[in-house]
Formats: sequence, C-alpha cells, structure tokens
Amino acid sequence: MDKSVTVKKSDGRLGRIVSYVLNHKVSLLVVITIIVVSFFQTMNPNFLREQNILIMLIITSFIGFLGLGVGLLLISGQIDLSTGAVTVMSAVLVALLINAGIPWPLAALITLVFGAVAGAITAFLVNGLGMMSFIATIGMMSVWSGLALVVTRGNPITINDPGFWALSDIRFFDTIPLLFVILLFLVVLYGFMLSQTKFGRSIYIVGGNKNAARLAGINPKRVQNILFINAGAISALCGILFASNFRRGDPVAITLGMDAITAAVLGGISFAGGAGGTGGFLVGLLLLSFFNNGLNISGVGPYWQTFARGAILIAALLLDYLRSRQREKVIRAGTAEKTAAKSK
Repeated sequence: MDKSVTVKKSDGRLGRIVSYVLNHKVSLLVVITIIVVSFFQTMNPNFLREQNILIMLIITSFIGFLGLGVGLLLISGQIDLSTGAVTVMSAVLVALLINAGIPWPLAALITLVFGAVAGAITAFLVNGLGMMSFIATIGMMSVWSGLALVVTRGNPITINDPGFWALSDIRFFDTIPLLFVILLFLVVLYGFMLSQTKFGRSIYIVGGNKNAARLAGINPKRVQNILFINAGAISALCGILFASNFRRGDPVAITLGMDAITAAVLGGISFAGGAGGTGGFLVGLLLLSFFNNGLNISGVGPYWQTFARGAILIAALLLDYLRSRQREKVIRAGTAEKTAAKSK
C-alpha cells in the first residue's frame, strides 16, 4: 500500500540515517510501536486490559477516519484543517435530524451529503477562487465550529434512538468495535485505490508535480476537488459514528484534527505531497493512539499530554522534511546522470 522511496546515494552520517529510515520507515514504526506498548504495559498493567484496548480502538477509529481524508489530500499537495469541525457539525446535524423524527438511516445519509457539500465548498474556495488551502480551511473550520455552537447554543443534544446507538455497540470477538472494522476496510479500500487504479496513481503525480500531471493529461484541480469532497464525506461519517458511540451530538467534543494530521505524517505521508500510503498511515495511527492513551493511563497531566502531542507533530514534520530533502537529492542525482549520458 505504501509508495517507498529507494535511496541510492547519501552524504555523511545524517544522510545514511535518513536513507535507512526512508527505506525501512514502516518496519521502524512497527518496532517503535512495540517498544511503546511494552513500556506503558510495564508502567501500568491495565494498559492492555480488554476495556482499555476497546477505548483505544474507538479513539483510534475517530482519528483514523479524519486521517484518511486529510492524508489523501496531503499526498495530492493540499491540506484540510476543517475536518474536525465538519465532524462536530455532522454529529450535531445527525442528532437534530433523529430527534426531529427522521429515521436514523435517512438522517445518516443526509449528514453524509452535508459532509460532501462541505468538502465541495472548500474545493471551490481553493481551486475555484484560488485561495490557499491552509487559509481557506482555517476559515471553514471556524464556520462549521461556530455554526454547531449557534444551533445548539453550546449544549450537547442527547439522541434517544436505541437503533442508532446499536451501531457503536457491535463488537467482534467481544473486543473489536465495528468502528475499527470500518476503519480497516477503508484503509484497505483506499490502499487498493492508491496502488492499483489510475485515479490513485494520478493523486501521486499531482502531488509530486502539477505540471507533469498536466502534461500527462491529468487535471490537478479535478483530482483535488474529489479528494476535498471525500475528506468532507468521511469527516461526516466520523461525526455520525461519534454521535452513535456517545449517544449525543456535542458541539465542543471533538478536537482530533491535529492528531489526524500527525498520524498521517508520522506514517510516511509527505506534507509536501507525492508520497505516502495507507499501510504506513495505519501503523503511525496505532503508534500515536497507543502513545496518547499510555500517557493518559499513566497519570500524565493534560498539559504535559498536550506538550507531548505537539512534540510528536514537530518530530514527524522534521522527519518528513528530511525525507523530502533526500528525495530531492535522488531526483537531482538522477537528472544529472541522464544529462551526462545524453552529452556523451
């Protein structure tokens, strides 16, 4: 599922370290994840208890839904910071619709359409009006968060529909929630799309070089517009499942947007675009979730937890920067070799 970068040349010790990380990033993430799990299990024997694993998988699923949406956008060279806010508004919307007497399947469908429309609005701002995605999505984040607060007056909306609750009560092997199974299905589906379909390959080409994409007959704006809509729809799905799990639409409950970006970058999806995959993303997601839960169950204060999450994001971005520099060196070296060969 991952697009690996093979590094042929490196300069100095740092170059060799970065080269090794680039060629073995998923394997290293797996090893680090095992170390993190072992450490926190030693710190607190309750870390791998069934109830805590269930909690971790539920939170992992919510972060993962958002991460998949924003991850594909990152590969294409764009970003969406409003996914968490769309999730909040979707949770509120599905709660309002169900409480208004609309059957929950229809309410969920309407909410998914809302998410897609929210993504389409962002796509229009970015590719229609030419706004920077970073700025446009910060604005939309405030719009959706503010709207959720306005329609609820800042109060959670309790959902009284046992049928809707049942979505989040489904367990496999008494431990694995339906949420996580849906996430795994989407990871496999998107991984197949990225590696085995023409559209998936076009995402990498657009993220790597828009001019090259145009020369190849690919419309970069069309590709990115589809991904913005996808990010909005999957954020709405996250909101629906969040509302089902907690049995309410809460206008201030979800602050997972930055964790989703951290998981994506930590798992090897390049902030600069053109690289990454769902396999590495899943491992990065699990590592981040285990780390966050381990801090919480070990009694680390909330302020230090915020500090630690920020430090991980900076470390992930630094690693991504080093990966990008190494890829540029490889590309320049390859171009120089071709130029030299033509001149002979």
